[in-house]
Amino acid sequence: MDVLLQVISLLGAGLILSAFVALQRHWWRRDQAGYLWCNLVGAVALLVVAVADRRLGFIIIEGVWAAVSLASILRRDGDGATRAGDGSLTPS
Repeated sequence: MDVLLQVISLLGAGLILSAFVALQRHWWRRDQAGYLWCNLVGAVALLVVAVADRRLGFIIIEGVWAAVSLASILRRDGDGATRAGDGSLTPS
């Protein structure tokens, strides 16, 4: 089980860090699906590991990270636009 949790944690960290690097290098924008999905899947993977290890601080940070990523994905429209805070659409 320890090896499996290590693999899951490495994959999760890899997804989040890859999204971060892509954003910093301007390969992705913060509202693009790839960026949002990498953050969501990576955070969920790290959340699984945090729950298995019973690490409350990491459970909180990864849970919030996943929730924010999911909210951003759900805010996206089918045409690739993202709803701004005022409800207007911004192209992605």
